[in-house]
Amino acid sequence: MILVINTSGKDLEFVLGDKYKSVVVEKQSVALPVETEKFISECGATWQDITAIGIVVGPGSFTGIRLGIAYAKGVAMGLDIPVVGISAFDLYLAATPDAFVAIDSGRGDFFVAANGLEPQTMDIEEIETKQMEWPRTVGHRPFDLKLGAQIVKQKIAAGDIAPVVPMYLRPSYAEQNKKEN
Repeated sequence: MILVINTSGKDLEFVLGDKYKSVVVEKQSVALPVETEKFISECGATWQDITAIGIVVGPGSFTGIRLGIAYAKGVAMGLDIPVVGISAFDLYLAATPDAFVAIDSGRGDFFVAANGLEPQTMDIEEIETKQMEWPRTVGHRPFDLKLGAQIVKQKIAAGDIAPVVPMYLRPSYAEQNKKEN
């Protein structure tokens, strides 16, 4: 069974088999281990049933993504199973391969990608022009995390198990402030 974890937003999300759960939390760092264990148990599974872990690597919350990756890597190492990074773009495009994905960054621009367009940031003026090259635009609604297990299976089958690192499409606030000073 493939466990898929998303910490890229303010809450926690999990998928295992056909089960999905979203958990509203105050502190992801405190809740992640407890809620993961609880979710696996609610699914009637044990850690030994987990054959791989998929983790959302971004774009999203800088701290949440780093937390999720570190947790997934630690658990995967202990279980001697692969951990596979999944981007939000992978999830959107798995559902709608011919789409232009535009995710509001919350900072006045958008994270964008599409088949044939590398992930990047764009302002609204750029998006209004660029999105016309694809038949539809997605990203304004949440992605379907249940598609994560299939993406993980495909990546493992293709031997596409690269080191799992956060997807950063721009510098962090700390990096920006350092450059400005």
